[in-house]
Amino acid sequence: MSVTVITSQNFETEVTASEKTVLIDFWASWCGPCRMLSPVVDEIAEEHADVKVCKINVDDEQELAGRFGVMSIPTLVVISGGQVKNKSVGVIPKEKILEML
Repeated sequence: MSVTVITSQNFETEVTASEKTVLIDFWASWCGPCRMLSPVVDEIAEEHADVKVCKINVDDEQELAGRFGVMSIPTLVVISGGQVKNKSVGVIPKEKILEML
C-alpha cells in the first residue's frame, strides 16, 4: 500500500471512516527528525496492507494538527474505529511503531 496524503478535505473519508487501523505521520519538510522517520513509515505502508498509512503536513494542515494536539513533530497517531488508540512524539524505531499498531 502507498501512503495517503491527508488534508482537511479528505480526512473524514480516509481516516474517520476507514475500516482499517490508521497510522498518521504528522510531519513538515523542514523537520530533520521527520525526514529520518519518513522512510520507516513508508516501509510500514509497503509491508502492512492491513494498516492505512497517512501523512499530514503540519504546515499545510494546521487545523488538523491542532485537533490532535500536535505540539512537536514528528508525531505518530494510531486511530482505530475513529478513535485515537495510541500517540508517539519524536523518532522511534520501527519495532515500537509496530507495537503501537
